[in-house]
Amino acid sequence: MSTTRKRLFIKTYGCQMNVYDSDRMKDVLTPLGYESADTPEGADLVILNTCHIREKAAEKVYSELGRLRPLKDEKAASGGMTIAVAGCVAQAEGAEIMKRAPVVDLVVGPQTYHKLPELIAQAHRAKGEALDTEFEVEDKFDRLGSDRQVEGYSAFVTVQEGCDKFCTFCVVPYTRGAEWSRPVDQIVAEIRALAAKGIREVTLLGQNVNAFHGAPPSGREDEGAWGLGKLVRHVALIGGIERIRFTTSHPRDMDEDLIQAFADTPKLMPYFHLPVQAGSDKILKSMNRQHTAEEYIAIIDRLRAARPDIAISGDMIIGFPGETDADFEATLDLVRRVNYASCFSFKYSKRPGTPGAAMFNQVDEGVKSARLAVLQELLSDQQAAFNESMIGQTLPVLFEKPGRLDGQLHGRSPYLQSVHVEGPAELIGQIGEVRIEAASRNSLSGSLTGSKRSAA
Repeated sequence: MSTTRKRLFIKTYGCQMNVYDSDRMKDVLTPLGYESADTPEGADLVILNTCHIREKAAEKVYSELGRLRPLKDEKAASGGMTIAVAGCVAQAEGAEIMKRAPVVDLVVGPQTYHKLPELIAQAHRAKGEALDTEFEVEDKFDRLGSDRQVEGYSAFVTVQEGCDKFCTFCVVPYTRGAEWSRPVDQIVAEIRALAAKGIREVTLLGQNVNAFHGAPPSGREDEGAWGLGKLVRHVALIGGIERIRFTTSHPRDMDEDLIQAFADTPKLMPYFHLPVQAGSDKILKSMNRQHTAEEYIAIIDRLRAARPDIAISGDMIIGFPGETDADFEATLDLVRRVNYASCFSFKYSKRPGTPGAAMFNQVDEGVKSARLAVLQELLSDQQAAFNESMIGQTLPVLFEKPGRLDGQLHGRSPYLQSVHVEGPAELIGQIGEVRIEAASRNSLSGSLTGSKRSAA
């Protein structure tokens, strides 16, 4: 292990998978002597971990690189600065980044960041560039191992990567590759190591996490690949882990065993994120979602039958090419029928290289904005009503950190809501019962009842 201390700054764009990847990059670089820096000004190595899901994502990266160039020039006389571009823009743009932005020393795709040490060495030897955007997902996890640096009491764990769905608005199949699932033994080893470091809650991650089909534990090869429901039940047996979540799922991959896991696994939190994107079957077909609005509603109904207290969240895209007023009304109708606890909603924007970007009948920006405002008002009312329904209930809350006020604690409810209470600092890292007394659109507040569960 290196004894020379260097400083690392990572700027993370986009999804929770990128957050996980950034954390693992830190793990990979720690043996080289890197410690975290709060700003690029204090860093020897700057990594932009990029996301390609939005229009003009690459341009934003190039703008950031332009801001970093003078800083790199300033540091040239005092040891220098290495700049890396990682993530999905790196995968999509590859050598073009090197050509267009000479300030960049290395480019690494999302499946090859485990190679960062050798790529950094290669860039330094060459006094220039290193590039690796191969799809080697299995090799990546084999080499990363299970030891991680962690802070707090919740952690993400990637269990599945890639996507085979090819929705016409999405770049993920092109930047993350085909669907691939980690072996169960590898996942369990990582989660056990996290539990030993005090993690109480894990969120299982995947581009299509409910497409998980991982190799079974050693000695049980005759069982065939495990689905996500079976994995969740297995993770629930790990000592110290009190809460399990997973995201993001696809309606096409919902099976009855996973739905049943909500009924028979108390550690699986009653909060489920299931994107639908539109309520019009015409638009869903144009998006290549491979499900109808009624099929989506049927899944929600089965989930609520299995777990009556489950809260549903989702994603909506407004103004997809060809969307008419009638199509938009169908989306509003679906939202009313589901009654979301929370929902992310966006105007459609062209993702470079996707079929949707070349479609005719692009919707006017003004129309998209007007429709989005109507939808978001409905979703805001639903979220407020859901939060207000918590008033008078007693909820188990995982306390994560001090609140902003003296004597205040911040935690999370089973439904992912922020919860604020007055209480002693020694409750941080524990699960306590809180009677909810007030609600806002984004958080709850209440008082401790005196009940708590210590870390196992």
